[in-house]
Amino acid sequence: MEPEQTRPSWAQYFMDITELVAKRSTCTRRAVGAILVKDKRILATGYNGAPSGVRHCAETGCLREQLGVPSGERHELCRGVHAEQNAIVQAAHYGVSINGATLFCTNLPCSICAKLLINAGVKKIVYQSGYADAISEEMLSEAGVEVIQVP
Repeated sequence: MEPEQTRPSWAQYFMDITELVAKRSTCTRRAVGAILVKDKRILATGYNGAPSGVRHCAETGCLREQLGVPSGERHELCRGVHAEQNAIVQAAHYGVSINGATLFCTNLPCSICAKLLINAGVKKIVYQSGYADAISEEMLSEAGVEVIQVP
């Protein structure tokens, strides 16, 4: 058996899984993965991409890219569903409560996802890189959601 110190921390373990989930992304601009965890158990996963049964952006081309829309703006023009949204939807689809859960995500959630996560009862977000969305950070703080960045 390997020595204890070679095992990843729980945060690193879940972030590694999140990175693997992101590899399923069908977005041509940014691959994002998210997992919802409670009591060290994975409740649901999600990655960004077009809804089930809808053509992916690799087939249709990215409308936001074609129009020159900067990252993080004009979400309504995107065919894709965010990774965090897909994780929430997966939990709802299978009847899994995420109240009190922790979200592990490759990116800090945008303001739209932050609102959904707050209302779903997510209490903590662990992410790798920023998303440049001050509104998201402000709302998460105001709602008492703990936000931790890990490298």
